[in-house]
Amino acid sequence: MEQLASVAGLSVDTVRFYQSRGLLPPPRRDGRVGWYTDEHRSRLDRIRALQAKGLTLATIRRLLTGELDAADEALVTALAPAPADELLTLEDVAERSGIPLPLLQAVEREGLLTPDTRGGYTNADVAVAKAGLALLEEGLPLPEVLALAQRHHEAMLLVADQAVGLFDAFVRQPLRASGLPDEEAAARLVAAFRRLLPATAALVSHHFTRTLLAVAQDHIEKVGVAAELEAVREASQ
Repeated sequence: MEQLASVAGLSVDTVRFYQSRGLLPPPRRDGRVGWYTDEHRSRLDRIRALQAKGLTLATIRRLLTGELDAADEALVTALAPAPADELLTLEDVAERSGIPLPLLQAVEREGLLTPDTRGGYTNADVAVAKAGLALLEEGLPLPEVLALAQRHHEAMLLVADQAVGLFDAFVRQPLRASGLPDEEAAARLVAAFRRLLPATAALVSHHFTRTLLAVAQDHIEKVGVAAELEAVREASQ
């Protein structure tokens, strides 16, 4: 194992860790000595290449065992965050957003702020955190905001799960059964995903915004004065 780690440019602990996670086949045993081959070195190179694409170890294991095919690899690579994106800690997010770290930790515990597949945050999370801070600065109480965000999160998980199910049933599975060459199937799968993701996001965002404005207008019509009603109507245009 020491020789394998040396030629692969890894530490022995890293090789042992990969082996414990089922990513590396066991060595051939000769008494108490375990012998590794070029196949093991190639496997380590493959693991490092997949990690460089931003894939998680769980996904890498499924790719290596054949549970996921070449088309799936192309899709999960497209889903993974760009390695070039700056990776931030929660402390970094607190510093850049101006939000106290304990508050961000509370939001994280509620599952409303989650790291990406690399285990960290990006500047997009900083922007979202600042948007949340704007709500509090307008006077909305934190407990009620967190409770509302939690209900929204649960509803979005349900919708997202159903959307992914539709994609799998009507896009991914037919492509896998089409008999196309791996590279062509992979390219089509990624292209379909890249078309559908912004389309889906636009539909959800548009519908939520319209619904929010409609509910606000209905509420103001019942309890507000003329100036408030006019302001809401202008915002709806």
